[in-house]
Amino acid sequence: MNLKDHIRSIPDYPKKGILFRDITTLIKNEEAFTKSIDEIVERSKKFKFNKIAAIESRGFVFASAVSYLLKKPFILFRKKNKLPAETLSVDFNLEYGTATMEVHKDSMEQGDSILLIDDLIATGGTADAAAKLVEISTAKVAGFIFVINLFDLGGCENLIKRGHKVENLIEFPGH
Repeated sequence: MNLKDHIRSIPDYPKKGILFRDITTLIKNEEAFTKSIDEIVERSKKFKFNKIAAIESRGFVFASAVSYLLKKPFILFRKKNKLPAETLSVDFNLEYGTATMEVHKDSMEQGDSILLIDDLIATGGTADAAAKLVEISTAKVAGFIFVINLFDLGGCENLIKRGHKVENLIEFPGH
């Protein structure tokens, strides 16, 4: 099964000039979703980690299933003002705007090694912000696994330049 066959492409969403890669068509297919989770679990063996984190919101879909299967604690990286307890926060740029990401201050501690999972990487701004939050907490980034890499937008390369290990299941051009 080719997972790429289960990704829908939507032009000019969320704004003109963006080609949105939609994972809802993948997760609604039980075989494709199962294969994607199994592949993430297999690739996770390349990393040494004790916690799994996901980036809001589509990353939650994949990371929570992987966390359950691997019996690892699960951490949520959320948009500003979505978490009720004390948080750490980082401002960052997106392909189509700016945002703030937060994580509960007590989610990570020194000595933790965090595997970050998300559905897609484009320019890498969101993933880089998540890495900064891990570092601010004094934990370390074990690496990243993405379902989709928009290879021509340079996000994976930017993370690698910062010293991070990166895996992805499938690749598409960003435009």
